[in-house]
Formats: sequence, C-alpha cells, structure tokens
Amino acid sequence: MLQIPKGLGWLYLDLNSYFASVEQQLDVRLRGKPVAVIPSDTDATCAIAASYEAKAFGVKTGTMIYKAREICPGLITVPARHDKYVEYHHKVMEQIDQFLPLTKICSVDEVACRLMGSECEEENAVEIARKIKKAITDNVGVCMRSSVGIGPNRFLAKIASNLQKPDGLTVLYATELPERLAHIKLSDLPGIGRSMDKRLRQAGVTDIRTFWNLNPKHVRRIWHSVEGERFWYALHGIETTTNEAPVRRTIGHSHVLAPSMRPRAKARIVARRLTLKATSRMRRLGFFANAFALYVRYDIPKNIKTKNKWHMEAKIPLAEDSFSFLKALNLLWKQMITDDNPYAIKHISVTLYGLEPADKIMPDMFKELEDPVTIIQKRHTRLSTAMDAINAKYGLDSVVIGTLPETMSRFSGTKIAFTRIPEKAEFHE
Repeated sequence: MLQIPKGLGWLYLDLNSYFASVEQQLDVRLRGKPVAVIPSDTDATCAIAASYEAKAFGVKTGTMIYKAREICPGLITVPARHDKYVEYHHKVMEQIDQFLPLTKICSVDEVACRLMGSECEEENAVEIARKIKKAITDNVGVCMRSSVGIGPNRFLAKIASNLQKPDGLTVLYATELPERLAHIKLSDLPGIGRSMDKRLRQAGVTDIRTFWNLNPKHVRRIWHSVEGERFWYALHGIETTTNEAPVRRTIGHSHVLAPSMRPRAKARIVARRLTLKATSRMRRLGFFANAFALYVRYDIPKNIKTKNKWHMEAKIPLAEDSFSFLKALNLLWKQMITDDNPYAIKHISVTLYGLEPADKIMPDMFKELEDPVTIIQKRHTRLSTAMDAINAKYGLDSVVIGTLPETMSRFSGTKIAFTRIPEKAEFHE
C-alpha cells in the first residue's frame, strides 16, 4: 500500500512576472503601469512577459501585441534585455543562498531548495520563506515579488507556489490531496500541456481526483512513457529522481527577425552573426563539431499556399574555428536560394552537431605537419580564439567577421530559454 508522506521537505520560489518586474524595477516610470516585454520593436510580435497590471486586462505571454493594444489601450511595450534578467537572477539567488542552499535552479525565475532537520517543521519553513521574500524586496528591489510554495517534494512545492499569485506563500501537504487541488484543472499542473490534456481526456480522465485514483501503471500507458508513472508518484508526494546526467549533443542559436531585417540580404547577416555566436560558445564550452544545420522559415502571407520553410545539414571535417562553419553556412544559403529563392525570411536557426570534447580528440601529428588544409584551419582557430578574447574583454561585437557591430548587436543577442539560464560570458559572444 502506498505510504503518503506526512511532512514537508522542499521550498520552491517563483518570481512573479519576472521580466516585466525587472523592467519596472529598473525604470520607476513603468511601475504600476501595464507593461509587456517584447522580443522586437514591432506590433507584429507577441508578448514574452506581462506585468500584473497588463495581465488584469487579459494580456499574457504569447498575446500578439496588436491584440494586446486593443484590450489594453495604455499598454507600454519594452524590448527585452536578457542580460539584465540574468544579472537580477544572480542577485536574487545570492539573497536566497543566505537562508537555504540552492538545491535546484529550475529556470531564470524559479528555484527549489531542500529543507533539512528543523527546517521541515511548518512554522520554521514559513519563517524562512518570509525572510527570503523580505531580503529580496529589501536588497534587490521593491518590484521583485515572489510566490513561495512549501511541500513534501519539489513537484508539490512548485504546485503550491502557483496557488497564490502574486506575492503568495502557501504550504501544501500530500495528506491534503486530492481535495486541496480539486478546484484547479489538470492542465494547471506543471507538465500537462495541451496534447497531454487531450490524451487524458480521451482516456476519460478529466479532473485531478480521477487522475489521483488511477493506477500508476495505467498512467504510464496513457503517457506512453515511464514519465507518466513518475508524474503520478510526484503528485502523491513521493520523491522521484533520475540519475542520468544530461549529455550535450548540439549547440545552436535561433532568432525571429524584426520586419526590417527580413529581406534576404539582411537575413543572411543575421544568419552569419548567429553562426559566429554558436561557434564562439562551442569553443568556450570546449567542443569541436563536424556538422552544421540551417533552418529558415519564410515570411509569406497566410493567404498564399506555398512552401514556407527550408532545412538542410552539411557535414564538415571536425572543427572549432568560426571560418569552417561560415563556409558551411554559405553553401547552405546558396542551396536555399537555388531551391526556393525566398524574398523575405522570418525565422533563422543554426545548429552545430556531432560534438566532440576537445580534450578527447587525438590529433594526427604527421597530418598536422603536412596537410595545408589543417595548417589553415589551425590559423583560423587561433584567430577565432583571439576574437573571443577581445569580445570578452571589450564587449559584445568589439570585433566581428564581415559585419559592423552596430548592424547586428540588437538583432542576435543571447536569449533566456525556458530551461537554460545563459552564462554571463554568452552576452559577449
């Protein structure tokens, strides 16, 4: 028989409307006003974050800006500044670390901390949470509100953090379930997206109580994966862990182009900049690669039925220098023009495959002495590494290949992904 945990073990902190809150903290004129953070300065894009003042009007992540202005006439749009969000992330983490070890940084605005010993007692856990929230407000900024959840495992602590927003503090025991969550939808649980919600409904599972009472093996069959069984146990308060360390298989960057950068000639400059950024990051992480892939999506009116995307991969000799991958980009770009001859390009993604750790590569001494191609590649590597050092010391795009810094810096900067926080060094690549 399943033993439901009776105690507490985790604290989970979620910064509220994080990107928008940072912007309001940096600019007092934005405080108390509806703000949407956008990837590019155009109404044809969507909000990547919204302040609570904007959310009150129905503006949320993913809302198209032209639509957001209709439902929120006073909306203020602010271009995203990812370097500032990473900077504030570290400031917040420093405050939390004074009270609890940072067990798992889940994203740029979420962190989970394991509770130990007397910290697991509700009164003590709540007091720690209040001290953390106050330290963030006092030492990072008054706009940096957070919601904290305390639960028996990390999953339920995260759910608890979502129950009261903004600026909430909620304790959730596994013994209170499923009744305590009966008011929320299955799709409100982290990990159940649109497609999984549809799959559950097709299986006759439409609410949390029904899901709670399923056999875990049945959930695995619905999920088509052991992850479904792990999810079921996590919802019941049971700790589930996987010991598999992630293996890096690719390095890449992508960018949705502003309308002014979508003509093919300008889009190619963006593709080159993304390639340079990816190769610089590859060197910093200590890898070589032997394949380069280019993906593009064309800017085509919706009423025109035609091919709207293109993708191709090129194999190259194992390399770490920027020039080898720019050459591959040139070949693929020419092939794209031959295949489709697009006028405007909306989205570009470049990816380096076939990664090999630099310290695992055994060079062929005789080949290096005799092969002119290898000699040139080594020169290109030294030049690429020198450029990395200059940009790290003097700032992003202090030296580039083929384009002026003022042309590109605002179009291809480092972005924060949902599950990865950029290192500070990436903002100089």
